[in-house]
Parts: sequence; structure tokens; C-alpha cells
Amino acid sequence: MKIINTNLEVGSEKPFEIIHLSDTHLTFADVRDTDRKVLLAKERLTCFSEAETCLDLAGKTAKEKGAPIIHTGDLIDFVSVANIERAKLFTDEYDCFMAAGNHEFSLYLGEEKEDAAYRNRSLDKVQKAFKNNIRAASRIINGINFVALDNGYYFFEEEQLSFLKDEVKKGLPIVLAFHTPLFDKELYDICMTKWDNAYLTGVPQELMECYPPERYEQQLPDKITLETLRYIAEEPKIKAILTGHLHFTYEGTFADRIPQIVNGCTDIRIIEFS
Repeated sequence: MKIINTNLEVGSEKPFEIIHLSDTHLTFADVRDTDRKVLLAKERLTCFSEAETCLDLAGKTAKEKGAPIIHTGDLIDFVSVANIERAKLFTDEYDCFMAAGNHEFSLYLGEEKEDAAYRNRSLDKVQKAFKNNIRAASRIINGINFVALDNGYYFFEEEQLSFLKDEVKKGLPIVLAFHTPLFDKELYDICMTKWDNAYLTGVPQELMECYPPERYEQQLPDKITLETLRYIAEEPKIKAILTGHLHFTYEGTFADRIPQIVNGCTDIRIIEFS
């Protein structure tokens, strides 16, 4: 667990700070859920034992600095009554702007194909833990428009692209916040040293031919996703991207011009915007 300080020049009215978190993976379940979820919680706690400590430190840091928290997904590890309650407790206590991750809608983890229909089975229940719409939302801070979109399943949807275009019309510099990082060749290469796929949105098809079939199907970008990526790459008002998903920390660029910050599970990143 560490605190990272980052500076981004995006054209704000005055310098200000936010706290960036991602992939906390709260792992709570009790008798209100199934025995299977209680067992899952015990198993997953071994992977994410620092989640509560990280949230507490992030909250303390945010209060000390009077800064909002931007969380780029997987605050909870799977859908349970206790996880949703804990997430709501956190967002009620702190000023938290949220983009959904894939785990926000995981019922048991990997038991079914994760698509829109799967997501929508728990969306209404999970949404109640958060103040903003976790699939598409915006918030203006000191002249910077933070736009959160849900790309946890490696895709953007037509409604999200329309939402982003409407936000661009406001004429303000934009910082995007979403869960899954966008393709960057350097980041792709790092991921491929760790896994059999890159877990990124928008990887060119020729670089996915080595993927296992299920990962290829899961991550091959569709038409609207490619259109969204082109729009992000070409829109000059988009100044930075905040993401997570990979469980390690990385700073790179998308489309050779837009800073892309990937935050790790236990990292608390203080970003000063100017």
C-alpha cells in the first residue's frame, strides 16, 4: 500500500486535488446471502486483505485535503448484501464519484458469460450504493468535466458515446474515468508478460490472435467501441484518462497524446490538476 502523487495539466480554473482509487474488491457476505457467497467471501479475502485498510486511509486522506474521491471500479468484488451495504457506507461518508467495474455486477465470479443481460440482473441493486449513475455520469470541478463511463466488459455502448458527445458540447476540458484501460502498445506488452491476454479495451485484432478463444471473444472490440475509441483519440477537449482493472500501477498515453493513469489495488493516488 502506498500513496502516489501525480500532476496533470488539463486547463483547470485553479489547481485542485482528487483522490484516485481503483479495484478495492470488498469481500463481505453473511447469512443474508447464500452459503456459497459466504464461502466465496472467505476465499477472496485472502486476495484482498488490505481492502478495508486502503479505504480507511483513502477516506482519511480525502478528508484531510478536502478532496473528492474518484473510484474507477471494482469497489466490491461480487454482489452481496454486505458488500453493497459497505460500499454505500463509504460513499455516504465521503464525496465519491464512481465508474463501474466488471466486479460490480459479478454474482459469483466467472460462473456465466458477462454481458449486458448479466449486468442488468444486478444493476438496480448495486446502483443504490452510489450517488452518481455508475454507467455514465459527469461532474464539473473547477472547470474540468469528469466523465465516468462503464467499460468493465471491454466495450462502450452507443448510449455512452452519445453521452460523451453531449458532454463535449459543454466546451470544458474533459477527464475520463472508467475501469478498463485503453490499448497502448507499451501497456499491452507489459500485460502479455504477465498473462495470456492483455485485459485492455480496443486491442487491434492482429494482436489478439494469440489470445485463448474465450478471451478473444470477450475482448474483440465491436463497431461502436472502435468508433468511441476513435472519437476519444481525436477529440481535443479530452485531456486525461483515469482507469484501473489491471491491479498494478502504470502511467502511459492513449493515442500518443492523452495521459492514461492505471491505478493498482492498494494504491492511493493524489492527483493535482492544473
